[in-house]
Amino acid sequence: MRLDRYRALDMCQDSRMSCHVYIDLDGTLTDPFEGISRCIAYALETLRYEKPADEALRRFIGPPLLDTFGELVGSTLAPRALELYRERFADTGWQENAVYPGVHESLRAMTAAGHHCFVATTKPHVFARRIVEHFELAPFFSEIYGSELDGTRTDKTELLRFAARDRSEPWPSVMIGDRYHDVVGALNNGFRAIGATWGYGTEDELLGAGADCLAATPGELPGLVEFAECGARAVHDGHGRQDRH
Repeated sequence: MRLDRYRALDMCQDSRMSCHVYIDLDGTLTDPFEGISRCIAYALETLRYEKPADEALRRFIGPPLLDTFGELVGSTLAPRALELYRERFADTGWQENAVYPGVHESLRAMTAAGHHCFVATTKPHVFARRIVEHFELAPFFSEIYGSELDGTRTDKTELLRFAARDRSEPWPSVMIGDRYHDVVGALNNGFRAIGATWGYGTEDELLGAGADCLAATPGELPGLVEFAECGARAVHDGHGRQDRH
């Protein structure tokens, strides 16, 4: 379902409505490559497996780590590899991270516009909260949603369903993320989906998953959220255009 941009924007001029904006952490708010790659390397080296080249490791930023280790060391050793990964990540890996330029300004603009922002990451929330607070992102978020250490809610569809049930306001919802998991999770829950192309997913990956639109920089997000929020209402009211395949 692709949105009629001009009709949606005309509707926006008539009425504004607050929106729930769910934002992925790794690859969208922050660049975690240094920490994640070093923690993966630590787990592999401890288990006497060869570490892939850095470029090969980039595709593992975003998907659930248990799936990643299942591919790298097999399903039997994957839980032990994840334990080793978390051992280093809890100590130093979580700090080996950097906020993307423009993220603070974008969050400030969205919250000033009346939108309620939430972190939605499959990273365990105990680590996600630590990162968000350390990098001074916490004031912009109403809540931080993440997985549990036992693997609960490592699927983005399940995570967003849980988050949506936790909110009582019947507002339009938008998911912003850099991988296809974010887009699929959004669409499975009836959210609009904005793909962040500065992260670790490609344009083809995001559009192929069904993203409604793409943002090339964090600075584009406030305007695209307004567009997506109006689109949600346009579709609900029967003004949308059916052309998503």
